[in-house]
Amino acid sequence: MTTGGASVDVLIAGGGPFGLTLAIELGRRGVDVAVIDARPGTAVNPQANATQARTMEHFRRLGFADEVRALGLPADYPTDIAYFTRYTARELARFRRPPSRDAVQLAREGAAAIGMNNAAELPHRVSQKFVEPVLRRHAERVASVEYGVGLQSFSQDATGVDAVAVDSRTGATRGIRARYLVGGDGARSLVRRELGIRLAGETGVTRDFMGGRMVAVHLRARGFYHAVPHDRAWMYWAFNTERRSWVAAVNGVDEFAFHTQLKPDEEAQDVGPDLARRLFDQVMGRSIAIELLSVDTWIAGHALVADRFGDGRVLIGGDAAHLFTPAGGLGYNTAVEDAVNLGWKLAALVRGVGGPALLDSYEAERRPLALRNTGFARQLARSIGEFVPDPALERDDAEGEAARAAAADYLEAHARREFNIPGITFGGRYDASPVILSDGLAPTADRMDVYEPSASPGGRLPHLWLDDGASIYDRLGPDWALIATQDASDEERAIADAAGAAGVALTIVRVTTPEARSLYAAPFVLVRPDQIVAWRGDGRGIGATGMFDTVLGRAAAVARPAAARA
Repeated sequence: MTTGGASVDVLIAGGGPFGLTLAIELGRRGVDVAVIDARPGTAVNPQANATQARTMEHFRRLGFADEVRALGLPADYPTDIAYFTRYTARELARFRRPPSRDAVQLAREGAAAIGMNNAAELPHRVSQKFVEPVLRRHAERVASVEYGVGLQSFSQDATGVDAVAVDSRTGATRGIRARYLVGGDGARSLVRRELGIRLAGETGVTRDFMGGRMVAVHLRARGFYHAVPHDRAWMYWAFNTERRSWVAAVNGVDEFAFHTQLKPDEEAQDVGPDLARRLFDQVMGRSIAIELLSVDTWIAGHALVADRFGDGRVLIGGDAAHLFTPAGGLGYNTAVEDAVNLGWKLAALVRGVGGPALLDSYEAERRPLALRNTGFARQLARSIGEFVPDPALERDDAEGEAARAAAADYLEAHARREFNIPGITFGGRYDASPVILSDGLAPTADRMDVYEPSASPGGRLPHLWLDDGASIYDRLGPDWALIATQDASDEERAIADAAGAAGVALTIVRVTTPEARSLYAAPFVLVRPDQIVAWRGDGRGIGATGMFDTVLGRAAAVARPAAARA
């Protein structure tokens, strides 16, 4: 029997990274938001193991990047990616990455050596099980968050959504009325299914690795570092004809996440403790004592994106909207950016500031990015999964030595492709969005390994360290910002007045250095709450009121002439 009832602005089904980040984005803007999740709590298994630099920049904006960076591996632990025949045998290749203690200084110095020369934050190698409690703690400060309560059903009308929530322990149900419902309820999303939204793309791919039924083991191995006669790494890959795998260090002491792919003749076997131990022994090259914390299976080879990201007042994001094979670590990070994109837009609609095109722009912006990112992940999965070990790889002869040399060359090049991806991290763009005012300039090439900073509307605002050592991101404020690379003018005042009339809180950031003028290439740059450039130009003859009508979804966007240069 359904009892009681509550009313909120936004109901979020799912308390993973997408749902919790969305709750933070909404709650800090004064939106009444509730999160429900049928699980008993946040993740207990490692799950995603890498927080990319762009995600860390968002965590910085939200005020807890330092909390996240303090978690996971010890501060002096190297974040190398290393490849071995077996972990106790020969090392084939190593891509060296710095420990977290160096991240802040490297970012300030430009980090060109590791491909991150336009970043406020560097990536952080931390398991999702550590990140989710931080997100939960910050979400609970601004929203209602309930685990052990799932979404049972919903229906919508012209003004809102009626949902039924069910207590996972007692079976008791209650009604919730919301202006909007967002499904962040994972790969088997009830919300997606009930809306009749389909996933399309590539699935069921078979590869030598990263294409098939995978075993995921969360384990404690106190003797791992004693047994492995090599420098420590964040991620250990085993590459041989018998068993391929990767092992991610979780706490840098004794906890690990082990993933391997079942062979065709193993598919029918019960994936339990005995098999898990045997598989781990194979990649170690010897048996060591381990404590199994969990054993599960998952399917690699997905590159799937929903054909729609919502219907009416019901939307989806995160794993409900796209499924990745985890090469490149793009799934969790794409989910966070979904939440960042949707959060300020839903808040604007709830406050009566945004127009109908603003909600439409969520799918218009994020679906192409999901297609892009799943496509990049697919390329990376093919790169490692279709490179098959030479049978001579472990032999102690000239043929074995040649096979190892060839594998080393390939694996080192692959590591650079997969783990040095500033283009993916920073280069996503929303050029076709209805709420972006294009300046008519063609975007730069979209590459995994290269990011070319550009303030052309539709992309991330290029980062700049200011003369006082602060990040320009720290000066943007919580909502909209106008970067002015010149002294105050009538045009600036007109833009500020139009923002006020539109109900937009606008922070003006004046940066008149030659570096800023060169980087932003216009007297004014209008920056959205998600740090995306919405417009740039000299402010003359733009019709500031019409500009805000467009970027807030009240009117359709139109192409503008090329921006006047500062």
